[in-house]
Amino acid sequence: MNSVPGPLLADLTATVRATAHARSSACPCGAATLADRPDGLVVRHADTVAKAHPPGTDPAELAGRLTLATHHPGILLPPLDPAPVALHGRVVTFWPYGTPVDPEDPGAAPWEAAAALLARLHRTPAPRDLTAMRGPAKAAQAVARLRGAGPHPAAASVLRAWATLPPWARAEAPMPRTGTLCHGDLHLGQLVRHPAPAGPWLLIDVDDLGVGVPAWDLARPAAWYACGLLPPETWARFLAAYREAGGPAVPAEGDPWPALDVPARALTAQTAARAVAKAITAGRPLDEVEQSVVDACDRMATVPPQLAQEHAK
Repeated sequence: MNSVPGPLLADLTATVRATAHARSSACPCGAATLADRPDGLVVRHADTVAKAHPPGTDPAELAGRLTLATHHPGILLPPLDPAPVALHGRVVTFWPYGTPVDPEDPGAAPWEAAAALLARLHRTPAPRDLTAMRGPAKAAQAVARLRGAGPHPAAASVLRAWATLPPWARAEAPMPRTGTLCHGDLHLGQLVRHPAPAGPWLLIDVDDLGVGVPAWDLARPAAWYACGLLPPETWARFLAAYREAGGPAVPAEGDPWPALDVPARALTAQTAARAVAKAITAGRPLDEVEQSVVDACDRMATVPPQLAQEHAK
């Protein structure tokens, strides 16, 4: 069963087909639904991808992010058109297809490429009118979903860990304004090779792009490392590649955790909140990975976070 209304999926599929055919008269006509969630529907036709953005997306703010991607094609995948369109009350954008990271081959995951792209993004001057990146807001949304999902034995652990964070990390106060351009939701699913199948790696998904604390973009792999889900050698490679590329989120040498601690804790709580909410909805127990992030929340609640200000000013 689709999690988005049928007419939207049908019309988005027809629209991306028409867009693909307008780009090439020799279209091979291969079609697929790449993501089907209430907060994001993504469909592909041959080498063209259409995305219906989350309900409530501000078209003007999104247009600014699309323009930014257009101006930095060596870092961000540029859209086919920087002007979004409307379809069934949703904002829709069109993109060239890129080859995603292979989830079946974790050893080939492009950690160094991701780190280098982040460093380049963080060194890119941000437009003066760009809004704040949405990382903390998305974490707060995950916790709100947990609170509304119903009772669960693990919920208290997540909420205690969340309560230890400073207000900016809970989207209850402005972020420290470094003026740094941030992705806002970095994970390996946000990288593609373009041109497909073997072009350079680029970052995708500009929905959360904005200015703020660049350590947030390193926080998910940092949290996985802290939870024992990312091997230490992989984390070391990622961090070294970011530093070698001149990334400003952490000091060039020495202990990175004063900068990373709060964002990593926030991403751990966000991940745990999503996991517990999904388990409640599905009526199933937590799996081993999900339990590990809940256990990390238990540990976090007993040790105050490092409240050092962002390294890069």
